[in-house]
Amino acid sequence: MEVEQMCIVENEVEGSRGDRKEGGKRGRKPGRKASDKTDMKAKLGMQRKRHEAIERSRQSARECRARKKLRYQYLEELVADREKAVIALRKELDMYRSWGSELDAGRVPDGIQAMLEELGALKREANNN
Repeated sequence: MEVEQMCIVENEVEGSRGDRKEGGKRGRKPGRKASDKTDMKAKLGMQRKRHEAIERSRQSARECRARKKLRYQYLEELVADREKAVIALRKELDMYRSWGSELDAGRVPDGIQAMLEELGALKREANNN
């Protein structure tokens, strides 16, 4: 007798699995009411808002990438300008080093007289102003 009761209990458990709520089923539910239509309108409104939010996010990402690209271009130009300035300063430093070694050897280097005259002219102009 116990065996029969166990079988009945098992069948009842299995039968209860098949009785699912309507929310778990797919497709259209019969007996929709007017209030359900307003729910659908609200759902469509929410979907539209979500779509607009996603589109704003995409636009923001595009603008961010554009700003980042411009920033990197600006920094690359800045680095290129600084590298040119460094090269010019190295050339000037090499020129002064060669002038120093020529002066140490007792010779007057080429170009030093013109530079001294230019500096003297600049000092005179500064004093006159």
